Amino acid sequence: MARLRSIKLAAGNRTNWRQLLIEFLAYKKLEDGVDQYTLNDYDRTVNLLFKRFPKAWESEQALRDAVMEHLAQDIAPPTFNNRLVYLRTFFKYCISEGELSTNPLATMKKRRTEECAVSIEVDVLNALLAAPNQNTFVGLRDYTLILLTLDTGIRPSEGTKLIPQDFNASLREIYVPAKVAKGRVARTLPMSEVTRKALRKLISVHAPEWGDNVPIFCSYEGRELNRHTWGDRIEIYRKKIGAHIRPYDLRHVFALEFLRNGANAFAAQRALGHSTMEMTRRYVALVNDDLKTEHAKASPVDRLIKSTKAKRNTKI
Repeated sequence: MARLRSIKLAAGNRTNWRQLLIEFLAYKKLEDGVDQYTLNDYDRTVNLLFKRFPKAWESEQALRDAVMEHLAQDIAPPTFNNRLVYLRTFFKYCISEGELSTNPLATMKKRRTEECAVSIEVDVLNALLAAPNQNTFVGLRDYTLILLTLDTGIRPSEGTKLIPQDFNASLREIYVPAKVAKGRVARTLPMSEVTRKALRKLISVHAPEWGDNVPIFCSYEGRELNRHTWGDRIEIYRKKIGAHIRPYDLRHVFALEFLRNGANAFAAQRALGHSTMEMTRRYVALVNDDLKTEHAKASPVDRLIKSTKAKRNTKI
């Protein structure tokens, strides 16, 4: 049996996992352009592992055992998948630095998650749009971001980073730069006239001293929103209208309605910024399921057969 490689822990040695994590986060920020919120998630995920298993860095076997036990917790599939991706990426970096010989998560697969795309009734969506007080900056901002998400399917994490220069009012387009896009691939999203007007109005009430680099959807002090703050804002409106809505549900609504109203899967993929067709196919499948349900309720053939049987039974 091959001898397991030990991980050095000499005082001041850069192989200490904390030092490696610091270097890893710096690398992700400089080389990959990862935003601060994602860096915080990496930091929190790695620290959680070693907080639970302080001796996990003593050997590769100890690390493997700790990781397996850590991920064996009774946690929701999305939480499991996030931990898996973040830890696997960190260990991959450790290998590149010569600090690990193998990645304990190299072959582990994500857990299957339930389809989370939801349909929201038109009345509920109208109530949500009516909930923000547009006479205030915060209310106008919230209304416009809700509208933009429903109109384009933009991710909340992308929308909150857009700056005024990304908005082309004359062409009715919003540009999602590569550094903002989740998949690091830029895309341009067309929008409706009502969304264009709302964006123009919101930008027009930005304080002049903020400058051009302050995000379109910022706080009333000109600071960037984060996904948690936006989630809290939607929670306020959710309670106000008495409906269960999360920020990402608005993106799901766009995807489903876009497809239901005749858009093809490739157009949906481009609009949603999916790197592959895998996720887009899930939306297509949900739309197809809708069609099956409606067909079961309204099939003309079924109605004809039932009518014919009814007539026969009457004659008998």
